[in-house]
Amino acid sequence: MTSTRSLSVFSGLQPALVWEHFATLCSIPRPSKGEARLRDHLRTWAEARGLAASVDAAGNLVVRKPASPGRESAPGVVLQSHLDMVCQANEDTPHDFTSDPILPVLRDGWLVADGTTLGADNGIGVALILAALEDKNLVHGPLEALFTVDEECGMGGARGLDPHVLQGRRLLNLDTEEWGQFYLGCAGGVDVNVRRPGCAETQPDNFAGLRIDVRGLRGGHSGVNIHEGRGSAIKLLVRVLRELEKRWPFRLSTLQGGTARNALPREASATLALPGEAMAGLGDLLAGLQAAFRLELAGVDENVTMSVTTCDIGRVMAATEQALWLASLHAAPQGVRRMSVRVPGVVETSNNLGIVDLKPEAGACNFMVRSLVDSAAVELANEIVSLFALSGTVAEQSGHYPGWAPNPGSPLLSLCQAVYRDTFGSESTTQVIHAGLECAIIGGKYPGMDMVSFGPTIHGAHAPGESVEVQSVERCWRLLRAILAT
Repeated sequence: MTSTRSLSVFSGLQPALVWEHFATLCSIPRPSKGEARLRDHLRTWAEARGLAASVDAAGNLVVRKPASPGRESAPGVVLQSHLDMVCQANEDTPHDFTSDPILPVLRDGWLVADGTTLGADNGIGVALILAALEDKNLVHGPLEALFTVDEECGMGGARGLDPHVLQGRRLLNLDTEEWGQFYLGCAGGVDVNVRRPGCAETQPDNFAGLRIDVRGLRGGHSGVNIHEGRGSAIKLLVRVLRELEKRWPFRLSTLQGGTARNALPREASATLALPGEAMAGLGDLLAGLQAAFRLELAGVDENVTMSVTTCDIGRVMAATEQALWLASLHAAPQGVRRMSVRVPGVVETSNNLGIVDLKPEAGACNFMVRSLVDSAAVELANEIVSLFALSGTVAEQSGHYPGWAPNPGSPLLSLCQAVYRDTFGSESTTQVIHAGLECAIIGGKYPGMDMVSFGPTIHGAHAPGESVEVQSVERCWRLLRAILAT
């Protein structure tokens, strides 16, 4: 149930109908692959209002609302958003995303989740669609609401979407995070999953156990924020360990960082065994590296911190496995590979080393590659596979999805731009985004579907502290109502 605190923060926010639905989304956990409770709640909600609702084989929910009187012959419109959210919390914020509600606060016109993600991506889009389904005064043609699942972990819902379930030929995706912009294209992507068996050994005698943590980074969306040069906790920690290699024969036990493939890793930690005589010089080494990292990341991620604590180890990685992993992760790409020439100012190809989990018995990591050019995404993924093949490590590509090719001549885009101009007295802008949108996959299943994406302003998606601008939500609701009426 929604707590008193989470209800009070929405009091007085406009449009009330949209925020009421978002409050419900905050109260019902909805991690990727764990959306069933929310989906079932929404299906029951729709059916109680006389709306036809169905769930396809992939778990997507489709709700249909008949046209308002006199608009029965108007073209059908599909409203689309995804139910799941990225579940990220700071290490010092206890939160169970399978059972705990999101508890946002209102701060200077922004709704913010302190210490966790908010789920405005894409919960605000879902709330806007639910409000459209409920609003009896809305003027519209036939409406279909498509609520997909598993978007954040590989777009599984869009991939499994029944290619015959939708009737409308115009689709409004509400998963954009910059108010005033219409998105008409996005990057495609592919994952590279790396795994390697290990060989555990006993901690050497006279070696002390310790843990090194890298924290304080901003993290963020691996598509939206990749060009900003934010730090990667995983890559920084690997650099620390490589510097240690030059000085002392330490033995690595674990290396863990990142919790989501599509989020820039904010925190990483390593446990290791270090010769006793090395402990005296460790503090100075880490202090020097922290200063160097802050200088490199000045103006972007200068709050990076490193800390060291003693701990029990027991088992460590074999020395050869440790050397292979550290060298490979050090050499692995991270960040922007190429900026687009065809779409100036937009990243064409990038890569994010989002998750690493190394233990004495085995190790694994994940890379998410994105590109506006499908062949470029595959080629960068091939390079990563080749890098790990040098050590005989298994690296496999999976989950490839195509990009959404821009159509500047889209009739739906022209209509949306005209409605925006009439409603707000100013011009909108268009954008091609480096992040992935489900439009690419849906368009492949429904050739000729005319699609446009828009939404309110969201900051810090995929990272704790995610926020949404309240005023932009109200404007987004006005725009949606006006487009449907037109």
